[in-house]
Amino acid sequence: MAQFRTIAIMLFAFIFLSSTYSTATPTDGPALQKGYYIVVAAFLSGQENFAQRHSSKLNDEGKHSKYGFDAARGFYYVYLDYYTDFSESINQMLAVRKESGFGDAWVRIIKDGTEAQVDVVAKEEPKLEEKKVAKQEVKKVVDPVVAKEVEQKVDPVKIVPAVEPVPAPVEVAPTEVLPNPKADPVYLPQTLKNTQAFFSLYNATNGRVLDGEIEVIDTDRSKLISKMKANTYLNLPDPKSKSGKLTLIGSSFGYRKIQHEMNYYNTEADTLQEDIDLVGNYYMVKFDMSRMVKGDIATLYNIYFYNDAAVMIPESKYELNNLLQMLQDNPKYRIMLHGHTNGNGRGKIIYVGKEKDFFAITQDDVIKESGTAKELSGARAQVIKDWLVTQGIDAIRVETKAWGGARMLHDKDSQNARRNVRVEVEVLEN
Repeated sequence: MAQFRTIAIMLFAFIFLSSTYSTATPTDGPALQKGYYIVVAAFLSGQENFAQRHSSKLNDEGKHSKYGFDAARGFYYVYLDYYTDFSESINQMLAVRKESGFGDAWVRIIKDGTEAQVDVVAKEEPKLEEKKVAKQEVKKVVDPVVAKEVEQKVDPVKIVPAVEPVPAPVEVAPTEVLPNPKADPVYLPQTLKNTQAFFSLYNATNGRVLDGEIEVIDTDRSKLISKMKANTYLNLPDPKSKSGKLTLIGSSFGYRKIQHEMNYYNTEADTLQEDIDLVGNYYMVKFDMSRMVKGDIATLYNIYFYNDAAVMIPESKYELNNLLQMLQDNPKYRIMLHGHTNGNGRGKIIYVGKEKDFFAITQDDVIKESGTAKELSGARAQVIKDWLVTQGIDAIRVETKAWGGARMLHDKDSQNARRNVRVEVEVLEN
């Protein structure tokens, strides 16, 4: 009996020491325990603040994410769920990709993580695997026959009251095969030289994606470098300046312009800004656009007229539809259309005929008269109003004003003189 007591005490001591070692406090942030994690983002070991901020942002969006440190690889992973069953984790990962919009989600296996500081709600008793390992190691140094007799004859409650019964062996699912993630973890500092950017323009009120463009400006020289289409992946140009600073201006007709600053050489630091994030292998730059307000003026540069005519060419329909959408989105809007011409001369004016074809000039359905540049500018503003009324906009919401050549932007004989011919939209009420 004394021999059995000695063996039982040795067993208890071994389990106690193993448990003490396995719960050592991690030294590099919240550690990930053994299991299968549905990961949506990865950050270097020195970027815990980025991982924490990304996780908090997902939580604010109702995604219930957490993050933890993988000491084996030296990465912080932001994950949505944690599982102890391999097959279940794969099924859930595929569901997350399909239903939650995380197309780059993948499963990360943690084989030898520390379990003491895991911030995960797990009711599968993760320490059971640890106890199983401890018992297997004891069997290597204790005679199997004697150990079996101890298990059968010794009352564990009376001899080692602090030791719980050892559970039956748990079958571990295979871990050799995993789908490769679409976005690789970030190993090197990311700059705009080696990383693309995605410019997302959308309506701040309803989340609708907007057509628009991005002006890329060399901040140091206040010089426009290029213009780019929004809602696409782009490689930004190198300003080749000492600071590397770029100013990005997002614009969409009917919305107020938004400006962001980025650094071509040290872009990762810019992710501290609310509207700039490093997502996998690209930068996401968000332009949360707001509608124009009272007093704002925008130029309808993409509405074109036939020469000497208050008749629009067909290419004007796109800009007209944007103006119509602006008025439909906010029924309280009242606007004024300002007509401008290049100079103050007098000449012929062609008006829309009785058939109200706003986009064509035909011999039988136009009205030809003579008039001043001011009258032509007023007729062009009026024809836009007439088209809006045919689309259901109340005429009382749209006023017109003729300026002729009183407010030209360029000399009437310069190469930019064509830009003097324009119609502007001013918001009177919103």
